[in-house]
Amino acid sequence: MSPFFVISLLFGLIFGQAASLCAPSEYTIHVEKRECAYCLAINTTICAGFCMTRDSNGKKLLLKSALSQNVCTYKEMLYRTALIPGCPLHTIPYYSYPVAVSCKCGKCNTDYSDCVRERVRTNYCTKPQKLCNP
Repeated sequence: MSPFFVISLLFGLIFGQAASLCAPSEYTIHVEKRECAYCLAINTTICAGFCMTRDSNGKKLLLKSALSQNVCTYKEMLYRTALIPGCPLHTIPYYSYPVAVSCKCGKCNTDYSDCVRERVRTNYCTKPQKLCNP
């Protein structure tokens, strides 16, 4: 192997995290309740982007720390609450949602993240839509 290839490989392994493009990104959530007259479109931020991943064909020869499957996930987040319009009195008209403040590349935490890619788009309204810009 050439010295340039070895240096490039080491540089990529050491500074790979710096090359990741994981950041808060604008996203619209559509929320509706069966009892309520409207669907609410909420503009928020989520963590999205590319994270450097290392995987090897020689998995049995390497330490687990050398193998990583990182995803773009929340570093800091806060929750906001929106009021869904057109709800009857007996219905709780509030919806709480996460807002990404900062993001990082790391292990996916299923407590607050969906760790699989959606195959079917389900983020839409079936009722008249109202827009919420917090």
